[in-house]
Amino acid sequence: MDSPAGERKKLPPGRHGLSREQVSASQRARLVAAMAELAAEKGYPAVAVADVLKRAGVSRLTFYQHFSDKAACFDAAYDTATGALLERVTGALREDTGRWESIERAAGAYLDALAAEPVLARLFLVEAYAAGPEFLRRRIALQSSVVDAIAEFVGARTPRQRLACEAMLGAVVSMATSRVVQDDFAALTALREPLGALVHGLARSFDDI
Repeated sequence: MDSPAGERKKLPPGRHGLSREQVSASQRARLVAAMAELAAEKGYPAVAVADVLKRAGVSRLTFYQHFSDKAACFDAAYDTATGALLERVTGALREDTGRWESIERAAGAYLDALAAEPVLARLFLVEAYAAGPEFLRRRIALQSSVVDAIAEFVGARTPRQRLACEAMLGAVVSMATSRVVQDDFAALTALREPLGALVHGLARSFDDI
């Protein structure tokens, strides 16, 4: 998501041998990437549809064939960012190790993904809050579903144990967000050790909660 969308995916002029569906998919992908890049660069409120058209290299008619408005395009970009992050995290959880080691590895995978993809990180952790209350509700719902998944994975049986899982996830997200806001992406990977200690501390106390 960090490469300029227009330069990376724009189709060559003339006959290219692609089907109408392939052309449409390419146009949509370029629009989504352009929105993600621009929102990360200048902030979502400052992005105009005209900016997206220029970056993606498509016409205004093409834009409205795919999206009803700027918010709908941002919605698609946000979903792309969310899907990419969840794929990294769930992939780490699927590895066959102990439950708490898997949680620690998943937190590390989350931080690594954010550090490697600044556009994705800013879109997911910062610009979603600028997109209005509907996106805030979506963020809250997503975070709640992740807490539920963590609680089930580690065998949380009581409300206090689930609250501990929520607090752990909140700490991870809060610390990552502060680094992203400061554009200190290198500091994200440095969080691995203290967050690992947090996970181990929770593991030691979990049965007493």
